Amino acid sequence: MSRLQRSSRRAQPLASSEPTHAQRMNNAAALLLGVSAVMVLIAAAMWAARLPSFKLHAIRVEGEVARNSAATLRANVMPHLNGNFFTVDMAHTRAAFEAVPWVRKASVQREFPSSLKVVLQEHKPAARWGAPGDAFLVNTFGEVFEVSQGDADAQSLPLLTGPAGQAALLLQAWQRLAPLYEQIDTVLDALELTNQGSWRAQLDSGAVVNMGHGSLDDIQARTHRFIATFTQVSSRYSRALESADLRYATGYAIKLQGITTVTAAELKNKKVKR
Repeated sequence: MSRLQRSSRRAQPLASSEPTHAQRMNNAAALLLGVSAVMVLIAAAMWAARLPSFKLHAIRVEGEVARNSAATLRANVMPHLNGNFFTVDMAHTRAAFEAVPWVRKASVQREFPSSLKVVLQEHKPAARWGAPGDAFLVNTFGEVFEVSQGDADAQSLPLLTGPAGQAALLLQAWQRLAPLYEQIDTVLDALELTNQGSWRAQLDSGAVVNMGHGSLDDIQARTHRFIATFTQVSSRYSRALESADLRYATGYAIKLQGITTVTAAELKNKKVKR
């Protein structure tokens, strides 16, 4: 190899991995083109979404609708709906349906191109809640919900009264105790849990039964003991029950109309006072 050839080979530049100016321009142009295409698609979608054909024209309601008519649902829900098929707020729509009286849960789905499908679950009332005349009920899940004042269907339900958040506990207690009173042909009309944790029942005759403090198992055991012997006691005197106190460890005290039973200690105290 000649000296001139070796010199020429050494003078050749190394290939660069950096993009050339032309390549950078091409890449930038491709990026701008892509962004422009996306913006055009978004604009087209926004334009299409505003077309009258996507305006909400119908709401199809399924599920439990015994308590609400189509007119009632429209009157309560439609004023709260904004937007069209694409833009309507589904969570807000669901909340609007669940705010309708007697509706416990609602699930909402879009139906292309201009409808909504709503499946409702209604409250199933199990008891009244609060003071007599209050517009609150307890459903079968132990949840408190509001109804129209003086709802005719609710007047025959038992009345539960207690601290806020204890409706489920009171419903469970009533479900345990009511069958026991049925054994003596008596209806448990009302059940109360005081703020101090004391249980009290009222029967359909107006009689009041004080069960004291304790768990559901405790008050159920006391009631069972009372029911097991009460018929024998009441038939002996042929008097109606006025009140009963079940707070004693091994027995109970009752007051019949015109007759009152006392404990041995109370009787002893009376004799000492004489």
